[in-house]
Amino acid sequence: MAPRLLLPHRLRLWLSGLARGYSSELAASPLVRSDGYIGGRWVAARATFPVLEPATGAELRRVSDCGPSECRQAVSAAYDAFCSWREVPAKERSALLRKWHDLMIQNKEELARIITAENGKPLKEAMGETLYSAGFVEWFSEEARHTYGDIIPSPVRDRRLLVLKQPVGVAAIITPWNFPSAMITRKVAAALAAGCTVVVKPAEDTPLSALALAELADQAGIPAGVYNVVPCSKEKAPSVGEALCTDPLVAKISFTGSTATGKILLQHAAGTVKRVSMELGGHAPFIVFDSADINKAVAGALASKYRNSGQTCVCTNRFLVQKGIHDTFVKKFAEAIQRELRVGSGFQEGTTQGPLINEKAVEKVERHVSDAVSKGAHIMTGGKRHNYGKNFFEPTLLSNVTTDMLCTQEETFGPLAPVIKFDTEDEAVSIANSTRVGLAGYFYSQDPAQIWRVAERLEVGMVGVNEGLLSSVECPFGGVKQSGLGREGSKYGIDEYLEIKYLCFGGL
Repeated sequence: MAPRLLLPHRLRLWLSGLARGYSSELAASPLVRSDGYIGGRWVAARATFPVLEPATGAELRRVSDCGPSECRQAVSAAYDAFCSWREVPAKERSALLRKWHDLMIQNKEELARIITAENGKPLKEAMGETLYSAGFVEWFSEEARHTYGDIIPSPVRDRRLLVLKQPVGVAAIITPWNFPSAMITRKVAAALAAGCTVVVKPAEDTPLSALALAELADQAGIPAGVYNVVPCSKEKAPSVGEALCTDPLVAKISFTGSTATGKILLQHAAGTVKRVSMELGGHAPFIVFDSADINKAVAGALASKYRNSGQTCVCTNRFLVQKGIHDTFVKKFAEAIQRELRVGSGFQEGTTQGPLINEKAVEKVERHVSDAVSKGAHIMTGGKRHNYGKNFFEPTLLSNVTTDMLCTQEETFGPLAPVIKFDTEDEAVSIANSTRVGLAGYFYSQDPAQIWRVAERLEVGMVGVNEGLLSSVECPFGGVKQSGLGREGSKYGIDEYLEIKYLCFGGL
């Protein structure tokens, strides 16, 4: 963890100076925009809202606070554009997406700095997200030309039976703050490749990345109205979300966020029976069996839990460790946390753990730690706020954890690793599956039979076997149960934006 060499007051002054310095860089960057992007034009709303730097609370920018009116304008622009975009040959759509990708790569350093400024994640992680984000645009630029139909053998001589795939129409894209660039391109690139147009509502904490992508889309020659962005404040988010879900011109909703919000959007979308895909909350188990390679399991646990300071939907929320290796694993895990993780500003070299997105997120981690300790959990390392500032929390490891504690019942979304000891494989799988959500799961074992059994029994959409990081552009991303509907990325991702049409030619 970060050495505490500076007094908290001096440290706050230093961080504030860093934020002010980057704010001046933001002002000079052509990729940083403040207005909504509607129909190929930058549109100012009547009001604005502040975008804050999580490490210091300093204001980075004031952004147009779009409401239902601007939202309807964007939907109308997207619908008008769809009428022509759907007719653009797949090869041309592919070429435009490729230009967008190339511009993202050319501007990757600036895109990464924008992510770190508004999200707080370390610059190295932000660069990784930028490349991941661009990877989706590249992937779907290629998939645009692979939306094949079928010819079905006819049961009678005078008919020919065909299947076509056609774009669903205008897609509303609602994205979270934890991956402010990648969560957009994973959806938008698939939609545009299919021939759909989009209206993006980015998270109120991180709208700058969405607007930077709009600037690059414009530079790439993406036609006006094909990609629209309506940033809005937390206060206006419910009304904007409802407007997108109820507008009859919107054919598709794609949302990444909490299960609770997803249920509200589903209710709104039901009135017009829209196509919906959702990637909702997770509660990922990480099981370590007695047969596991402990050192590899510790390395995987560190990567899975503490990426983006634990603020990812697929990060581990519950560690289940078999009794034979429990004590050794906990000891090695605590040592790795203390040795490998360094808390600090995302712009500071060597930082691995940036701030949480806001103080509310910190308070949730504090509440989970306090609840666990009050019920008998032991703090092995960390356990409290870090003196870098109010949004920083120490990477924390708890042992002697039981299933009645909040941290094993709720998604923490922070740098807290609770460890539960178990006896048998059946017990571990039962605990892992005892939840209403099922996004990702991980386990470590060197027993081939056990690997097959557990991989098939875990009730999740994605399984990491002896691997703590599983996201990839080429692979389907999504969950089961209340973790969502549909899949993103991979060859399956474009299907979420396509309708299947059956053609029957008779009298031949």
